Amino acid sequence: MISLRQRIVWASLLGSAALASSGAFAQAPAAPTAAAPTAAVAQADNAAAPKAQHKRMDPAKRMERMQEHRAKRMAALKDKLKLNAGQEGAWSTFTSATQPPAGPRPRMDRAEFAKLTTPQRLERMQARQVERSAMFAKRADATKTFYATLTPDQQKTFDTETAHFGGPRGHRGHGEHGGPDGHRGAPAAPAKS
Repeated sequence: MISLRQRIVWASLLGSAALASSGAFAQAPAAPTAAAPTAAVAQADNAAAPKAQHKRMDPAKRMERMQEHRAKRMAALKDKLKLNAGQEGAWSTFTSATQPPAGPRPRMDRAEFAKLTTPQRLERMQARQVERSAMFAKRADATKTFYATLTPDQQKTFDTETAHFGGPRGHRGHGEHGGPDGHRGAPAAPAKS
């Protein structure tokens, strides 16, 4: 049963939505002055800056940064696993097999790609897909082989640590700091009133 309070809330929400969509109260936004940009404009500029910087970065520098980042992640994973002397060889095999290819991947020029016929484009894309599948299979086999050398406690640690960044290579989901939604763990519970 819906209480009177809930009915009022729903009615006000529906009324607000109807007014907003009809444009009855639409007003032209005030133009920001050049001397004092609004907080939203400044925030948008700050959010766009890292993306623009990333695109302008030299591919060799970007690859170097990625390799440094991977090395730090792998060192942290190794520390958390607390490997014994017998597992060191398996670790070395695992890290070398899961190492991403060196250097940026060559890309086909868009103009060159546009000159191809549709069947030729499909063949190129299929060849690239086969190449990616082979690289994935190599990494998956190396990971499974290494995982088999771990103790049950180490396996739990490995599962937990690699779930955050999608595996040993480091591909994340859509968010930059964890899973697909950008969170590392469960969201914090709301505070009780």
